[in-house]
Amino acid sequence: MAKLETLRLLDRDSVNALIQPERILVAVREAFQLHSDGAGQVFPLVREALATGGVFGIKSGGIASQGVLGFKAAGFWPANRAEGGEPHQATIMLVDPATGRPLCVIDGNTVTTLRTGAAGALGLELLARLDSTRLTVFGTGVQASIQVDYALRVLPSLRSVTYLSSDGKPNPTFEARFASRCHIGLGTSANDAVAHSDVVITATPGRQVLFDLDAVQPGTHFNCVGADTRGKREAPEGLLAKARVFVDDRQQAQQVGESQWAPALPVTEIGDVLTGKGEHLRAAHDITLFDMTGLALQDLTVARMLFEQANTQEVGHAVCWPW
Repeated sequence: MAKLETLRLLDRDSVNALIQPERILVAVREAFQLHSDGAGQVFPLVREALATGGVFGIKSGGIASQGVLGFKAAGFWPANRAEGGEPHQATIMLVDPATGRPLCVIDGNTVTTLRTGAAGALGLELLARLDSTRLTVFGTGVQASIQVDYALRVLPSLRSVTYLSSDGKPNPTFEARFASRCHIGLGTSANDAVAHSDVVITATPGRQVLFDLDAVQPGTHFNCVGADTRGKREAPEGLLAKARVFVDDRQQAQQVGESQWAPALPVTEIGDVLTGKGEHLRAAHDITLFDMTGLALQDLTVARMLFEQANTQEVGHAVCWPW
């Protein structure tokens, strides 16, 4: 006779009801610290182009001391826009490490957006100049928006945001989101925007280099988000060699991040900065770069938090699950 347990389903609305950006920051910080301490497992990455025009990936891992095991199946399907849908799609599953029984299925779109934004925020807190006042962001989509939102949270000195759109046209919706928090406007030249910024965030699909190396000035910090697949890049040739480079995971960044274009260069994992294993003393003239490819442990620490909250608050849908 099959044993009966409960599988909890957290759809988009359930996730949005539970999400608190500040708690996401705490969970993502924990993920990087676990990775640095060797207390969290990260399994080999799957990231493949599909004949349909999409990209599909699996990020998986576990935290043995917390009884956490799971994966995120996610990718990017650009044709979804024509159907009125979101091109980024993600689903997270938590599994009981003792039995393999599924515990929770979570809509991963909001989780992915926020945990990536929180990772970018930590990169800014740890690596950018604290007196940074001017930010440039490439992109106006969901990820560009959350990166700017978190940047304004953690760098209170930011006063000015310049954005570069894919079509070169103003985006009133994007501007309206931040107009009450900073001066925001469309950039007409990518190189000029970079040259006059303290912080640069690249949050595009990563199909092309976005600016010239000559535009980069001493003291600039870069959060590079868009390169997450073999062949993608946003940064120009030579930037990594000029910068002090930080990554979420060394091997993964060399596979699919900006670091794939300069795999022999030394890098420091961001978790090691948090735990003190990788010392980082920033000089005012240093160029720093955070190569963000997304760590499975980020998804798992956030998913565990949501699962615990959902059980306590009885949020989501409980499904009888024979096993």
